[in-house]
Amino acid sequence: MYSPLRNSRVKLSVGQIFWRETGQGPNLVFLHGSWDDSSQWLGTIEHLSPYYQCFAPDLLGFGDSERPNVHYSIDLEVECLAQYLDTLKLRQVYLIGHSVGGWVAAGYAVKYPDRVRGLVLLAPEGVKVGHRRARWQTARWLIGQPPLAFWLLRSIYSIAKLLGYQNKIDGLLKFRQQLMQSPVAVQLLFQRRRAEITAELVDDNLALLKAPVLVLQGSEDSLAALSLCQSYAALAPNAELQFVSPGESNLPQEVPDIVAKYIREFAK
Repeated sequence: MYSPLRNSRVKLSVGQIFWRETGQGPNLVFLHGSWDDSSQWLGTIEHLSPYYQCFAPDLLGFGDSERPNVHYSIDLEVECLAQYLDTLKLRQVYLIGHSVGGWVAAGYAVKYPDRVRGLVLLAPEGVKVGHRRARWQTARWLIGQPPLAFWLLRSIYSIAKLLGYQNKIDGLLKFRQQLMQSPVAVQLLFQRRRAEITAELVDDNLALLKAPVLVLQGSEDSLAALSLCQSYAALAPNAELQFVSPGESNLPQEVPDIVAKYIREFAK
């Protein structure tokens, strides 16, 4: 039966949270990725709402949620999620998270293991992988002030095109645009001290997870995303890794029906 989508807001101690909600049944909570907001999940939720109660909040500092002038961290996002679920009296949930949302979901599941029935993670951030330091350095270079990286990339664009490096330059420019449009994601992933980011990685805690974990990896996603997925699958004791084809870097928007199918089978 069709259930209309409802938009709601709630004031928490850290700020106001916006969320989308629809459906009926067991509780699914969707946490969006670094460069998105809760609208990322609308296509997936459409397929699941006849069977599940679906909640898709904008993380603090993202989308239509409040962006208070605070120091953002994964611990802060986890506590904000805990307050949000407490306020809605959601005691048992499945958490579905993409990218940064996957990191927040895993952090919550480690801290509140008895409240999570299962985790579905898509290219989740939050573990040590070989590409992490290079990506951190690239991001900081791209968003530096003055914007020397942008000026350099634009100045060599014509030459790079002639030499066959256009796709690489285009990729860096696209990444820079994402960074510039997502200040809180940038702070969480790249603009904090490396020691602080490292302290919040979940590698050493994934072995404590009680809930089953399904990791979904786009078959055409980047090597960095593959490394993240494989790390989670190897470190979590009850984890399963599935390759989704076709699929690149944003499975919830590229193949929402396939993602929904995996979630429904996992949450039966």
